[in-house]
Amino acid sequence: MTAAARRQPSSQAVRLLTAQGALDDHALAARVDRLAEWLLRARIGRVASRLDNGVGWCVLDLAVRQVEGVHVPLPTFFSEAQVRHALASSGAQCILTAADDAMPPGAEALVGFVDGDGLACWRVAAPRGEPPVLPAGTACITYTSGTTGRPKGVCLDAATLSTVASSLVAASAALSPRRHLCLMPLSTLLENVAGLYATLQADAQIALPSLAEVGYTGATGLDVPTLLRCLHRYQPESVILVPQLLLALVMAAEQGAPLPASLRYLAVGGGRVGPGLLARARALRLPVYEGYGLTECGSVVCLNRPDALRDGSVGPALAHARVSVEDGELVVDGARALGYLGGDALPPGPIRTGDLGHIDGDGFVHVTGRRKHVFITAFGRNVSPEWVESELLAHPAIAQAVVWGEAQADNAAVLVPRQADLDDARLARALAEVNAGLPDYARVARFVRAALPFRAVDGLLTANGRPRRDAILARYQAEVDACYRQPPNVPTTGVSP
Repeated sequence: MTAAARRQPSSQAVRLLTAQGALDDHALAARVDRLAEWLLRARIGRVASRLDNGVGWCVLDLAVRQVEGVHVPLPTFFSEAQVRHALASSGAQCILTAADDAMPPGAEALVGFVDGDGLACWRVAAPRGEPPVLPAGTACITYTSGTTGRPKGVCLDAATLSTVASSLVAASAALSPRRHLCLMPLSTLLENVAGLYATLQADAQIALPSLAEVGYTGATGLDVPTLLRCLHRYQPESVILVPQLLLALVMAAEQGAPLPASLRYLAVGGGRVGPGLLARARALRLPVYEGYGLTECGSVVCLNRPDALRDGSVGPALAHARVSVEDGELVVDGARALGYLGGDALPPGPIRTGDLGHIDGDGFVHVTGRRKHVFITAFGRNVSPEWVESELLAHPAIAQAVVWGEAQADNAAVLVPRQADLDDARLARALAEVNAGLPDYARVARFVRAALPFRAVDGLLTANGRPRRDAILARYQAEVDACYRQPPNVPTTGVSP
């Protein structure tokens, strides 16, 4: 088991909270021990899982750590092809699912059920030849989005995960939240490390609702009333949010929906948070703390906190990390992954993140975009699309956006409106309102309306909800080309914010 879970049970009666009941430390330890013994008897050391958030996920993860095995957590929204690729590339011996789930892709037979944990174990088809060789010490294989629809496996050791969790506990010491609510899938490294391990190290409670209880529908849909009911049911002090979840809470609160008074720490990551959205959150007195991290660095690298807060930044580096800037690119030293599946090693030395940014005089790190995403307009101006997109997504009419303008005199956006019945005239008006707060070279002069929301299962979103811009632009290339043969359909001047 990890250092986070190897401590003696505390005096706190409840450790995990779910809709089905609660587990104290003794009950949790007993279930972890039982599953660890089962793994040893079955001689399973490399286990994949495709599980909803809940006690079963937590118990399995801690049991795999206890036997010093390898956990390969797969998001439930992975496509059949992505699941098959992950199982084959990781060399997983089996995949665990909920007991009532159908046989997952890549499995060939049911091995049996894990008594008392509601889990089914499925045998995975043996790879041709020798199983993939993993870097020594691999404890977790987490799949990043990569640049194509095929996810890329990153190998991490237990010490790195524990180190990052310890830094997060220290960073939140001023607040010391006593109950964390997992709103993101535990298969996401950020929630796994910052939500599960850090909360265990802090000796606090973890609320583990299912993703449906949170309000997720499919890979990207979110029912906000269900989310609000979940927050009020569990009364958390801390949650981890992606920017879209923060926007949903801000919009709900602005419309009069009460948020739990228990909230003390809203950590936001996974994408840039626009200054407009932060200002709206501050006006509502929401305790928002933006952070930044990479899978290759074991998750979180920088984080704002109560004693070190600067909106517009992602905060100072955590205790385990050192951040510098080389040629405009952020470079991180400290905790790092062991390497990639397939034998690709991380280059020696500090990790070049591919993110553009700077560090101010007080040590706060500012991320301005991705080096590979920056485009140059026909007038020679560099535009980071993440910046423009974060401003667009702060508007209540716009749900998803990808901006492009390489070698063009003005910029275009592929958009998904927040309401399907929103007409093009209202969408153009929304863009004009955002344009009023942008410099002329960054404004969106024309747009293409996406036929469907961007989804991970279609290869248009990453696992944590970021757009796969190359895939989206390829999908809508004909429409984007056509829009440049017509006059702009968005006013870029004369509209007040």
